[in-house]
Amino acid sequence: MLLTQILQPSCLKVPLEGKDKDAVITELIDLLNANGLLLDRDGALEAVMTREQTRSTGIGSAIAIPHGKCKAVKELVMAVGIAKDGIEFESVDDKPVTIVLLLVSPTNQTGPHIQALAKISRLMLDEEFKHGLESAESAEDAYELLSKKDNE
Repeated sequence: MLLTQILQPSCLKVPLEGKDKDAVITELIDLLNANGLLLDRDGALEAVMTREQTRSTGIGSAIAIPHGKCKAVKELVMAVGIAKDGIEFESVDDKPVTIVLLLVSPTNQTGPHIQALAKISRLMLDEEFKHGLESAESAEDAYELLSKKDNE
Protein backbone atom coordinates (compact mmCIF):
# COMPACT_ATOMS: atom_id res chain seq x y z
CA MET A 1 0.00 0.00 0.00
CA LEU A 2 1.20 3.48 -0.87
CA LEU A 3 0.12 6.21 1.54
CA THR A 4 0.03 8.66 -1.35
CA GLN A 5 -2.93 6.63 -2.69
CA ILE A 6 -4.98 7.71 0.33
CA LEU A 7 -3.31 11.05 1.17
CA GLN A 8 -4.14 13.99 -1.05
CA PRO A 9 -1.56 16.82 -1.21
CA SER A 10 -4.26 19.22 0.04
CA CYS A 11 -4.72 17.14 3.22
CA LEU A 12 -1.45 18.14 4.86
CA LYS A 13 -1.20 21.01 7.32
CA VAL A 14 2.18 22.60 8.07
CA PRO A 15 2.26 23.98 10.66
CA LEU A 16 -0.72 22.84 12.69
CA GLU A 17 -2.49 25.69 14.46
CA GLY A 18 -4.01 23.66 17.31
CA LYS A 19 -2.22 23.64 20.64
CA ASP A 20 -3.78 20.53 22.19
CA LYS A 21 -4.86 17.04 21.17
CA ASP A 22 -8.57 17.79 20.65
CA ALA A 23 -7.85 20.96 18.66
CA VAL A 24 -5.37 19.18 16.37
CA ILE A 25 -7.69 16.23 15.72
CA THR A 26 -10.53 18.65 14.95
CA GLU A 27 -8.24 20.67 12.66
CA LEU A 28 -7.32 17.58 10.63
CA ILE A 29 -10.95 16.37 10.46
CA ASP A 30 -11.93 19.85 9.21
CA LEU A 31 -9.17 19.62 6.57
CA LEU A 32 -10.59 16.32 5.31
CA ASN A 33 -14.07 17.85 5.33
CA ALA A 34 -12.93 20.96 3.44
CA ASN A 35 -11.52 18.65 0.76
CA GLY A 36 -14.87 16.89 0.35
CA LEU A 37 -13.66 13.57 1.75
CA LEU A 38 -16.19 13.18 4.56
CA LEU A 39 -19.87 12.32 4.26
CA ASP A 40 -20.42 13.38 7.87
CA ARG A 41 -17.84 15.64 9.55
CA ASP A 42 -19.31 15.27 13.04
CA GLY A 43 -19.57 11.49 12.70
CA ALA A 44 -15.92 11.25 11.66
CA LEU A 45 -14.81 13.51 14.51
CA GLU A 46 -16.84 11.51 17.01
CA ALA A 47 -15.35 8.20 15.78
CA VAL A 48 -11.78 9.47 16.14
CA MET A 49 -12.40 11.10 19.52
CA THR A 50 -14.15 7.98 20.84
CA ARG A 51 -11.17 5.86 19.77
CA GLU A 52 -8.82 8.36 21.41
CA GLN A 53 -10.69 8.09 24.72
CA THR A 54 -10.15 4.32 24.69
CA ARG A 55 -6.38 4.76 24.59
CA SER A 56 -4.17 7.57 23.32
CA THR A 57 -2.85 7.13 19.80
CA GLY A 58 0.32 8.98 20.76
CA ILE A 59 2.65 6.07 19.98
CA GLY A 60 5.83 7.73 21.22
CA SER A 61 8.82 9.23 19.41
CA ALA A 62 6.81 12.45 18.78
CA ILE A 63 4.23 10.60 16.62
CA ALA A 64 0.45 10.26 16.96
CA ILE A 65 -1.84 8.27 14.69
CA PRO A 66 -5.40 9.19 15.67
CA HIS A 67 -7.86 7.04 13.76
CA GLY A 68 -11.44 5.91 13.67
CA LYS A 69 -13.85 3.74 11.76
CA CYS A 70 -17.29 5.03 10.87
CA LYS A 71 -19.92 5.50 8.19
CA ALA A 72 -18.71 9.05 7.54
CA VAL A 73 -16.39 7.95 4.69
CA LYS A 74 -16.74 5.76 1.60
CA GLU A 75 -13.06 4.82 1.60
CA LEU A 76 -9.98 5.19 3.77
CA VAL A 77 -8.86 8.84 4.01
CA MET A 78 -5.85 10.44 5.64
CA ALA A 79 -4.68 13.84 6.83
CA VAL A 80 -1.24 14.76 8.15
CA GLY A 81 -0.21 17.66 10.35
CA ILE A 82 3.18 18.83 11.54
CA ALA A 83 3.39 20.85 14.76
CA LYS A 84 6.35 23.18 15.15
CA ASP A 85 5.93 23.08 18.92
CA GLY A 86 5.17 19.77 20.54
CA ILE A 87 1.57 18.98 21.48
CA GLU A 88 0.62 17.12 24.66
CA PHE A 89 -1.02 13.93 23.39
CA GLU A 90 -0.87 11.62 26.43
CA SER A 91 1.70 9.61 24.47
CA VAL A 92 3.02 6.30 25.73
CA ASP A 93 6.44 7.91 26.30
CA ASP A 94 4.90 11.03 27.97
CA LYS A 95 6.60 13.25 25.37
CA PRO A 96 4.95 15.84 23.10
CA VAL A 97 3.91 15.02 19.54
CA THR A 98 5.07 16.87 16.43
CA ILE A 99 3.78 14.53 13.67
CA VAL A 100 0.06 13.69 13.57
CA LEU A 101 -1.22 11.22 10.97
CA LEU A 102 -5.00 10.91 11.06
CA LEU A 103 -6.92 8.06 9.41
CA VAL A 104 -10.66 7.61 8.98
CA SER A 105 -11.98 4.45 7.38
CA PRO A 106 -15.33 2.81 6.70
CA THR A 107 -16.48 0.30 9.29
CA ASN A 108 -16.46 -2.49 6.70
CA GLN A 109 -12.87 -2.01 5.46
CA THR A 110 -10.54 -3.34 8.13
CA GLY A 111 -7.77 -4.52 5.75
CA PRO A 112 -6.77 -1.14 4.25
CA HIS A 113 -7.02 0.49 7.70
CA ILE A 114 -4.58 -2.02 9.22
CA GLN A 115 -2.27 -1.82 6.17
CA ALA A 116 -2.11 1.98 6.44
CA LEU A 117 -1.34 1.84 10.16
CA ALA A 118 1.43 -0.69 9.50
CA LYS A 119 2.90 1.37 6.64
CA ILE A 120 2.92 4.53 8.77
CA SER A 121 4.61 2.67 11.61
CA ARG A 122 7.32 1.36 9.27
CA LEU A 123 7.96 4.78 7.72
CA MET A 124 8.23 6.45 11.11
CA LEU A 125 10.99 4.06 12.19
CA ASP A 126 13.30 5.91 9.77
CA GLU A 127 14.75 8.68 11.96
CA GLU A 128 16.16 10.65 9.02
CA PHE A 129 12.79 10.65 7.26
CA LYS A 130 10.96 11.54 10.48
CA HIS A 131 13.31 14.46 11.12
CA GLY A 132 12.82 15.66 7.54
CA LEU A 133 9.07 15.58 8.00
CA GLU A 134 9.30 17.51 11.29
CA SER A 135 11.49 20.10 9.54
CA ALA A 136 9.20 20.57 6.53
CA GLU A 137 8.53 24.24 5.89
CA SER A 138 5.29 23.70 4.00
CA ALA A 139 2.60 21.13 3.25
CA GLU A 140 4.09 20.79 -0.24
CA ASP A 141 7.53 19.97 1.18
CA ALA A 142 6.02 17.40 3.56
CA TYR A 143 4.01 15.75 0.77
CA GLU A 144 7.03 15.60 -1.53
CA LEU A 145 9.13 13.98 1.21
CA LEU A 146 6.37 11.51 2.05
CA SER A 147 5.79 10.69 -1.60
CA LYS A 148 9.47 10.08 -2.24
CA LYS A 149 9.83 7.82 0.80
CA ASP A 150 6.55 6.03 0.03
CA ASN A 151 7.82 5.05 -3.43
CA GLU A 152 11.22 3.68 -2.33
